[in-house]
Formats: sequence, C-alpha cells, structure tokens
Amino acid sequence: MRIGLIGLGTMGAGMAGQLLKAGFTLSVFNRTVERARPLEAAGAHVACSPADTAKDADIVLAMVADDRASREVWLGDHGALPAMKPGAIAIECSTLSPPWVETLAKAVREHHCEFLDAPVTGSRTQAASGELQFLVGGDSAALEKARPALKAMSRNIVHLGPSGSGARMKLINNYICGVQATALAEGMRLIESSGLDRDRAIEILANGAPGSPLVKGVSGRMAHQTYEVNFHLHLMEKDLRYAIAEAQSHGITFGLGASAVKLFEQARAKGWGDKDFSAVIEALR
Repeated sequence: MRIGLIGLGTMGAGMAGQLLKAGFTLSVFNRTVERARPLEAAGAHVACSPADTAKDADIVLAMVADDRASREVWLGDHGALPAMKPGAIAIECSTLSPPWVETLAKAVREHHCEFLDAPVTGSRTQAASGELQFLVGGDSAALEKARPALKAMSRNIVHLGPSGSGARMKLINNYICGVQATALAEGMRLIESSGLDRDRAIEILANGAPGSPLVKGVSGRMAHQTYEVNFHLHLMEKDLRYAIAEAQSHGITFGLGASAVKLFEQARAKGWGDKDFSAVIEALR
C-alpha cells in the first residue's frame, strides 16, 4: 500500500513516523521542506507538491490547520485530488467545518475516488507513539480498505456514520475541551490571586470531580508556564469558532463558547497564539 501524507506539523510528523515504522511506502509533503528531512532519512519520499504526494498513492491523508489550508492542498494549484488515481482513498484528518468537509467529499466522489473524514483525538505525544483515536465519517467499505494504515497510527478507530460525522464529533470534542480550559484558567487565576496554596489546590482539582485528563494535564502547564506545543492555542480558537458555527446551523446557541473564544482571542492578541492552548490563562495574568 502506497500512502501520501500532506502536512507535517505537530500531529502529521508523528503520524508519518508511525506509517514508516509499520513498513508502508510513504510520500510526504510540507510547505516548509526542512520538517520533512528527518522523515526522508527514515525512508520517506519528500514530494514537491500535494499533487506529487498523491501520484500513484492508494491512500492520501491530509493533516493541516483549517478549511483554507485543506482547500488549497486538495483543490488548489498542484492540489492532490486531480493527481489521485481512480479508486484511491482521500482521508482528511484535519479539524474542519462540516460544510467544507461535505463539499470536499462531493469533489472526491466526482473524481471517482473514495473519501473519509477522519479527524483524531490526542495530541503530539499520542501522534508520535501511535496512540491516536480516529473519528471517522464515510463509507464503511472505504474504511475497511484504509484500516491497516489508520491502525498503524492509532489505539482506536470509531466509525460514526456518513461523511461529516467525524468532523462534527471532533468539533464537539474540542469545544468541550476549549470551554473546560477557559474555566480552569479562570479558576487558576482565582487560586493565584487569593493566596491559596497553588500546588494543593491543583491536587484537589485533579483528584476530585473536576479531574478530567485535560485538567490533570493542563493545570501544571498553566501553573509553571510551560507552553511547549501539544496543541496550538490559535487552532483551539479556530475549532471553537467552527463548533459555534456548526451549532448555529442546527439552531443551537453555544453560549459558553462565545466567552471561551473571547479569552482565546485575548491570549492570541497578547502573543500566545503559537504556544500550547494552556497559555489561554495568560489572557488573565
């Protein structure tokens, strides 16, 4: 099985490493070619464009930032889709808006290829260790064909329904994470400002009812201002905006989301956009 992977950022580089480790023939593309060099040394072919990545591939995956980047790598100049052979599978792993995912799915089908939207849960560490979870929308037969490649990068693969189902579930997942992070940031600032013992307070939160994996992981980063990127702050802001728009399209108002977006926006304005999303607390400091 020949695989092309487009996008070697925080997640894509780890995913590519797992595909190589599993023995797949892999072609990769990234706008900044230097990020591809370690994978080239490990046996990947470094392509000169998304189209070059997709040429002769059985599966083409993309892991990029947003709708605009996805549109560019699939349908832009030297995009992947026109270069794909009939019957190949296009897999969009990025966190995107459902309307764009459905538009892309239609374009892929018109090109006589198969499409899966398969965003992931997990962050940089899980991508590097092959422990992601894929949230998949699309045809079950296409998923079975792609399963060996997805399995090499994951601990779990969940088929949620037709095209767009994975995208919607991922936005709900990230919406709840983003809102939870802002609530934690506000609570942490009260802890710091009121003179409570911060370490004891974090221990109580982490081991009590609020103690989700996110609280356990993010509270220490907030406390010690260690913002090495597991998930970019500006991408969490983007995901919150996509989730709010998707809710609105169903007649639902995400009231908490507006407050969360505002705090992320303030943190980005203060220069924290390219740091880990836990840096949202810096909007309050």
